[in-house]
Amino acid sequence: MKRTLLIGVLLVFDLSAVIIPARADGNPCPTESTPGCTFGLPTDQYNQLLVQMNAHPAPEVSDVPVDVPEVHSFSFYKVLPNTQVYDEPNGNVIDKLSDGFNFVIIHGLKSGYAMLRDGTWVKRSSLKQTYASQFSGVQFPSALPFPMAWVIQASIPYPFPGGVNNPKTPAVEKFKRVYLYASVHVGQWDWYLIGPGQWLEQRKLARVDPVSRPADVSGKWVAVNLYEQVLTAYDGDNLIFATLISSGLPGWETRTGEFKVWQKLNLTPMSGAMGQADEYSLPAVPYVMFFDNDISLHGTYWHEGFGFKHSHGCVNMSISDAHWVYNWMGDGDLHVVVQSGRS
Repeated sequence: MKRTLLIGVLLVFDLSAVIIPARADGNPCPTESTPGCTFGLPTDQYNQLLVQMNAHPAPEVSDVPVDVPEVHSFSFYKVLPNTQVYDEPNGNVIDKLSDGFNFVIIHGLKSGYAMLRDGTWVKRSSLKQTYASQFSGVQFPSALPFPMAWVIQASIPYPFPGGVNNPKTPAVEKFKRVYLYASVHVGQWDWYLIGPGQWLEQRKLARVDPVSRPADVSGKWVAVNLYEQVLTAYDGDNLIFATLISSGLPGWETRTGEFKVWQKLNLTPMSGAMGQADEYSLPAVPYVMFFDNDISLHGTYWHEGFGFKHSHGCVNMSISDAHWVYNWMGDGDLHVVVQSGRS
């Protein structure tokens, strides 16, 4: 059985032991009606776990505080396709904004038009207001009896791994934190028991997989798991924080390796791929920590697809999480270890 051991302030995770049965064993109950089985596990194992599930129904962690006014302050306007630029409200067309992933700030409104920073105007209907996510990660104040994960896509749980679910069963909401009480391997995928009679397939979950500190890393460091799309933060060997991230899309993959943050910026504009279909222009990106040339950890207000790849190589975090890491790093060094995770 996997366990988490707390020694003073040191959290030590033995990830070789938490989940029963082992993945290589496959599903010990190949059908729902297999004699001696309950909800996909041997009845004696399931009954033992049921006691634990009732005693520990949800991960005992604390939320990273969300500064709601700050999150709300990162409300910008996405430029819709075919947006024309005018010299004044109801005036002459003088240009056209790019159709890429571009955001602007409104500096005035008049007669259904919005004034941009350079004094030109666009129709207000050509802009879509966006709002930053209030998602935040967690801190680990105490020991965890089982590994935890986030549900990254609202999903109806299954009563049997690899079986058929009941569409009338309530869905588990997106970003819900769950314990992984047991695992079986069915077909290509692992299935996790997340509650009494509730199984989800691994692609619906992002698992927190603590890692060992590399020998040449000391002090404060973060690990980015590209498979799980999870970031974990450590002080020495102590795991203290975890959250969901979004790394680089295919063709823009976040590079694996060991890095060190070389520059911090509280707020900076970002743009790239100019003239291409995936051109982007972001007027104010918060809590930026560059670690691999122009690749950074940073706050994100233009999506909340955390748990899925979504970027041009940077490690996207929520505003609250990026703020937490930025402040926690302080004026010292921060090592960034980017790993591919399990295959």
